[in-house]
Amino acid sequence: MQISPAEPCVTQLAPFAHRTLGADLRALRKARCITLADMAQRLNRSVGWLSQVERDMSQPTVSDLRAIAATLDVALPLLFAHTHAPEDEAGYIVRAEARRPIGTEKHGLTEELVSPDLTDDFEMVHSTFDPGARACGVQMRPTQEVGFMISGRLDLTIAGRRFTVGPGDSFRIRGEPFDWHNPHDTHAIAIWVIAPPVY
Repeated sequence: MQISPAEPCVTQLAPFAHRTLGADLRALRKARCITLADMAQRLNRSVGWLSQVERDMSQPTVSDLRAIAATLDVALPLLFAHTHAPEDEAGYIVRAEARRPIGTEKHGLTEELVSPDLTDDFEMVHSTFDPGARACGVQMRPTQEVGFMISGRLDLTIAGRRFTVGPGDSFRIRGEPFDWHNPHDTHAIAIWVIAPPVY
């Protein structure tokens, strides 16, 4: 079918609303299919309180954030490191020094959120694999993931098939069991896109 010149080729998005800790918490909760009532119960808090936190009308304490991170199975620094971008960049630009750490930095893997927030249908992650680093075991997530290697080399096992990827190579994982290992003597750096967000 041919598109007539009068038809727009790009969908016009609604104006950007400033993303906040509350918006990220709501997105993480929904991505895990946890209702507001279930989450409140797990936190031993009221639904009203949690609703106010998600709407940025109430500020959670450090203890609250620890409980929320544990309930959502995310690293605490992801919630603490909610820095405010300049007004004209918020939601559009993430400066290198402002990337939020995610994950636990276990097993020689350091991950930083490249996306401005967690409210999109996907997340983009900057992953650095230390020399000798190895995953804690085979993982399988209900996601679609694509990785692009920036530098170094990484050994991957995807659905039982083994690969070695290097600079400029990319890979895809679609809900399949996978494992990774960096047996090489240099860091491996990859940009990883995950849908839906898991952090």
